[in-house]
Amino acid sequence: MPRVCSVTGKKTMSGNKRSHSLRATRRKWNVNLQKATIMVDGKPTKVRISARALKTIKAQQAR
Repeated sequence: MPRVCSVTGKKTMSGNKRSHSLRATRRKWNVNLQKATIMVDGKPTKVRISARALKTIKAQQAR
């Protein structure tokens, strides 16, 4: 299963790891995915969602 947030569509990002001497080697940053149950169209649904999106959804529900 790909590491993609089902709400925001965030994916793995890639770039360079830099050593002290500034040599560049490729690396990747994975999305912080969590399994959560959220309400979708009034029904509880299990999704893989990024931690940032989950925090935003919880803040919106608290209002």
